[in-house]
Amino acid sequence: MARRMTIVFDDEELYTALKVAAARSHRPAKDIVADALEVFFEATPEEHNSILARARIKGVARNGRPDVERLLEELGLRK
Repeated sequence: MARRMTIVFDDEELYTALKVAAARSHRPAKDIVADALEVFFEATPEEHNSILARARIKGVARNGRPDVERLLEELGLRK
């Protein structure tokens, strides 16, 4: 059974990237989101941590905060 959900994007760049990827791949945005969620939920704990860390770093960098290096250290990705 198909289920509906509304997703609100607080990040305009992320929304635009999704729409561009959908247009380039000739696929509906909902399929790309579903694929991304499937990868996320099927990830091993190590992969899951890496996905979350990369997303958090991108969010920090996108918001123009200068604390990316400190964040990398907190995540154990830099010493």
